[in-house]
Amino acid sequence: MNRLDGKSALITGSARGIGRAFAEAYIREGATVAIADIDFTRASRTAAELGVAAYPVLLDVTEQASIDAAVRAVEEKTGGVDILINNAALFDLAPIVDITRESYNRLFAINVAGSLFMLQAVAKSMIARGKGGRIINMASQAGRRGEALVAVYCATKAAIISLTQSAGLDLIKHGINVNAIAPGVVDGEHWNGVDALFAKHEGLPRGEKKRQVGEAVPFGRMGRAEDLTGMAIFLASAEAEYIVAQTYNVDGGNWMN
Repeated sequence: MNRLDGKSALITGSARGIGRAFAEAYIREGATVAIADIDFTRASRTAAELGVAAYPVLLDVTEQASIDAAVRAVEEKTGGVDILINNAALFDLAPIVDITRESYNRLFAINVAGSLFMLQAVAKSMIARGKGGRIINMASQAGRRGEALVAVYCATKAAIISLTQSAGLDLIKHGINVNAIAPGVVDGEHWNGVDALFAKHEGLPRGEKKRQVGEAVPFGRMGRAEDLTGMAIFLASAEAEYIVAQTYNVDGGNWMN
């Protein structure tokens, strides 16, 4: 039996990368998935490629009106949100002395405020519906410790771990389980951009940072988006009913609690 039969999921930033991998996995488990993304053209293309169980939703997590409209769209399409994955995020890096307010404000607006107010809107909808639900935030190994060039991003992901704890404790009385996944280094389009930033600031040739971090993972390689889907399915399933306010590392052994 599919573990998410009949469930309605909303996954932010799911037109590509990790978010798309989550959507594919959820559909295989029987869920209907809103491909929510600021790039509606790409979201529409992804939904078409994934089939009838997927549909596109325009979403800008920095705009409350867009968040509210996205939740309403899912309510109208499926009756309500059973599962939210807060996946939309932005990365940047710079030495402390070069951090700009623009970069700081943008990362916190998307990674922290975007996740908080997306979570809030979905929680309100879940509470009104009275059926509980699952909310999964995307943290990172970067939220577990600082990095010399990655102060702002690390701070946003540390905030996600803390937000998961607070929201989890507050919302479980409504039958809403809030937990998080902390990936390590995950190869793909996102890390191509990360690699380019490290190349710029550390004077490395393109691809060298990816090679270094991949070799440093105890498992022996960088992660793949598909490595995260098992945890995302588990946390959304009935098997995780008694799990509240936790952040799970899925990182090939990079970080141990």
